[in-house]
Amino acid sequence: MAINRREFNIGLGAAAGTGLLSSDMTKRALAAPAYKGPNVIIIRFGGGVRRRETIDPVHTYAPNLLNVLTKRGVLIPNMTIAKLEGVNTSHAEGTLNILTGRYLAYRDTSTRPLDDRLEPILPTLFEYFRSAFNVPSHRALLVNGEDRPQEEFFTYGVHGHYGIAYRSEMLSLHRFKLHKFASILKEAKLPDAELVKVQNQYDKLLAADRRDLAPRQSLEVEEFWEHWRMHYGDTGLKNPRGDRLLTEIAIRALGELKPQLMMINYQDPDYVHWGNASHYTRAITVIDDGIKRLVAAVDADPDYRGNTVFVITPDCGRDANPITDIPFQHHFNSRAAHETWALVFGSGIVKNRTLDKPVDQTAVAATVSAIMDFKAREAEGNVLSELFA
Repeated sequence: MAINRREFNIGLGAAAGTGLLSSDMTKRALAAPAYKGPNVIIIRFGGGVRRRETIDPVHTYAPNLLNVLTKRGVLIPNMTIAKLEGVNTSHAEGTLNILTGRYLAYRDTSTRPLDDRLEPILPTLFEYFRSAFNVPSHRALLVNGEDRPQEEFFTYGVHGHYGIAYRSEMLSLHRFKLHKFASILKEAKLPDAELVKVQNQYDKLLAADRRDLAPRQSLEVEEFWEHWRMHYGDTGLKNPRGDRLLTEIAIRALGELKPQLMMINYQDPDYVHWGNASHYTRAITVIDDGIKRLVAAVDADPDYRGNTVFVITPDCGRDANPITDIPFQHHFNSRAAHETWALVFGSGIVKNRTLDKPVDQTAVAATVSAIMDFKAREAEGNVLSELFA
């Protein structure tokens, strides 16, 4: 079956190495030093959560986080999202606050109501990291949920000195489907009528990325997806779903791709918008269990053990408004929606400490850059020096 023109253009971008790159940018990337560590795993304790159900000892649904992991590092219970004009307490915005260290460091490219399509205009941590060190793209990973397709495009921004040259790779069900459909079309084993349906599905997925150039995933990531396909097949009925899927992808990535900077965007607490509070509390427990598995995987792997830092923090908070149909909200710009927290533990981090001071959400990017020894030049937050042993 013929590949469409857009797929051909994507292939050209991949053949050029990184798409719209100048030779100067390529030379700078290759001349950068190798990165020796520590590795950093950022976990978005996702979909907006309250302190009460996460770090409150009486009401927590995350007992491993609170009772085990806090003893391994520094708990920051009073992190907040600044109340500034235009700053929304939602998932994409909060994630970009974490990745850029700035508020409003994005532009809205939505073309219809509720599209919620944001694009970074300042460098992300991944771009800073890969510009400072000679790190291949498959070792800078974003792991995204299937119900947040608008976050598929946080892999690079539009800043002139960073951008696509230093992008991260995305691991998600969306990206696996792209790989799967492309493979099915190449294999051409199905009847023609079925191949037409596959081509239509493939084109629809491609159309979700409206940027001028969307490079292919690296050969290493394509191989990762082929292993995933061999294990779980094409039906989508065997692999985990929701946040359990993200945990499974991340653990497999640790073993196969060996990322040195990875962010996992958990999301399931936001299912509370269906109206059932148990969707929210159960999702917190699922994330807690997922983090427990991730930490165990790191502790068991000689490539990561003793040389990895975990940074765990929500994208935004939540309130509990009894007069709304859905009691747990984050869209009303309430005080609780601005209240988050963070936990940092691992190599070089002080153990069993609580940082009892107000901390702004933008401090996450500045602190990660200090841990990894690169400069996040556009980040506004303060480095949390109290974390370091």
